[in-house]
Amino acid sequence: MHFQELKAFYQGKKVFLTGHTGFKGSWLSLILQMMGAECTGYALKEEPGALFSLLNLEKGMHSVEGDVRDYDHLRKAMQEAEPELVFHLAAQPLVRESYIFPRETYETNVMGTVNLLEAVRHCPSVRSVLNVTTDKVYENPDQEGHAFTEEEKLDGHDPYSNSKSCSELVTHSYQKSFFSEDSAYGKGKKFLPRISTARAGNVIGGGDFAKDRIIPDCVRKSIKGEAIGIRNPYSVRPYEHVLEPLFVYLEIVARQAKEEGKQFAGYYNVGPELSDAITTGALAELFVEFWGENASWENQAEPNAPHEAGFLQLSTEKLKQVFGWQPRYTVKEAVEKTVDWYKAWHKGEDLRKFSEAQVLAFASEDRE
Repeated sequence: MHFQELKAFYQGKKVFLTGHTGFKGSWLSLILQMMGAECTGYALKEEPGALFSLLNLEKGMHSVEGDVRDYDHLRKAMQEAEPELVFHLAAQPLVRESYIFPRETYETNVMGTVNLLEAVRHCPSVRSVLNVTTDKVYENPDQEGHAFTEEEKLDGHDPYSNSKSCSELVTHSYQKSFFSEDSAYGKGKKFLPRISTARAGNVIGGGDFAKDRIIPDCVRKSIKGEAIGIRNPYSVRPYEHVLEPLFVYLEIVARQAKEEGKQFAGYYNVGPELSDAITTGALAELFVEFWGENASWENQAEPNAPHEAGFLQLSTEKLKQVFGWQPRYTVKEAVEKTVDWYKAWHKGEDLRKFSEAQVLAFASEDRE
């Protein structure tokens, strides 16, 4: 679906999204507002200086401050919103953080998903749901050259990755147990919500200020005139611009919401072309090239660091076959657009206007 088709679909639709104050959630909120959707967001309070605040997104939506671990509050917020479409992005999203706070990570990423789906089960207005997980849900033996397909074993290693594997399994169970016409719960119901999961690669883009993420670290160090320390320069990751998966999410939710959309419900990898999965060192090299100003990076490998996979690639053949989808930006273009955003931020430009322009420029790159 092209941008205008998506806009026509989302215009006036009631949308409920969790995690709307986060990095991806803020970009998604911006796009939905540009499309004229009636949005309700449910998330923790944004951090000071976060993208959500920088883009003044709260004025264009109903923002509910809440924790997905609080089922009663989440259910009440959803029932009051009466959404037709639901995006679940709320999560504890950091691998290294999950080693420090494993219990909280599982509570948020697993029980948060249970609570979201249980709220959906008791909200008759919902037609279409997307649970956003991660490319790290797979059991990963670090086999160089291997690109994971959707049918491979789910068993992430660290607490973050594993909690997202569990979130996938919870979603599959709810789909089969409660949202299927073959289930005892679903028999005789006029319409059952369609549910999908999306396993996205490592996203980059303007407005990410999280710790322990490559691009925010690059920006912080470069502004200070310091060398960027890369702790895993040889790790291969499927880096992609944040708008890539967001437009896929929008398409999945739109397609499966339609009367004939049952066939689109499923689980999908979302990532760049295999040739655009590069090392973290190569990503840093692209960053310093576009940033200029004598930016540099250095290897700061940590020999006793917690385990993180060394090689990760995704096969996106299923997404291409089902939706006719193609990536719009190469990894080089993704880094360039990302640097452009942070340069605008550093110069004090109008970030709402700049971000909307980036969305429209991305949308104009539709490729058959």
